[in-house]
Amino acid sequence: MKSRPLLLAALLALICAASTIICCTKDSDNTADANTLDAIRRRGTLIIGTTGDYRPLSYREPTTGEYWGFGIEVAQKIAENIGVKATFVQTSWPTLTDDVLKEPAIFDFAIGGITITDARKAQMDMSDGYLRNGKTILCRKEDESKFKTLDDLNRPEVRVMINPGGLNEKFARENLPQATLIVYEKNEEIPSQVSEGKADVMITEITEAPYYIKTDPRLAAPLINSPFTNGEIGVLMQKNQPELLAKVNAVILQMKQDGTLKQLHEKFGLVYGY
Repeated sequence: MKSRPLLLAALLALICAASTIICCTKDSDNTADANTLDAIRRRGTLIIGTTGDYRPLSYREPTTGEYWGFGIEVAQKIAENIGVKATFVQTSWPTLTDDVLKEPAIFDFAIGGITITDARKAQMDMSDGYLRNGKTILCRKEDESKFKTLDDLNRPEVRVMINPGGLNEKFARENLPQATLIVYEKNEEIPSQVSEGKADVMITEITEAPYYIKTDPRLAAPLINSPFTNGEIGVLMQKNQPELLAKVNAVILQMKQDGTLKQLHEKFGLVYGY
């Protein structure tokens, strides 16, 4: 008779334990994403992936390791709004998608010259745009009259230099099949390669070109006001982080409304399009 209460108690304990496991599993499925911002606040830092090779949007100084640029300052504003510091880690254009999708995540989101595309949005989430963008070219100043259309570029004698793994390479391979394509690893060094005559043209963006024609008088961007494509740059992150995505979009909207974004455009010599 004494064993029956013990048996009932044991069964009750097992039922309670099973219920707890089920409840916890359901809760973790539903709340893990909702707690993204809480986890960032507990950590005390927002970890941001960036290539550091895309002046003036994201550049890592080789001597100090410090990051600067338009996208860097946007990321710092987001971190400030969350109430944490910003920490930057380096990614690359060829590994960008894999780095964003890694488990466990190596950063909270990526920023700096990342164009919003349907292909990226199919795998990941992208914020609202904070900078207008479009494909254009850099060439030597004495050659600017030669290049007015894609047909002018799409010739075997035209050496077009591109960085690997990003949309610049994709654009060149799709639109310039007859040109001589040269893949060069370090995006930030391609403008000087062009100015020194080691290539004729760099495929770049209207966000990047103004910096180089300002800092290197040997270079020109003859098609900067008539880019081949039109798009926007945004923040890239893993899917299913609704609170983080909403926070990023809210900060971008606030920066548009209070004039901060316009000030950044002026600071970095970019045309304000919002």
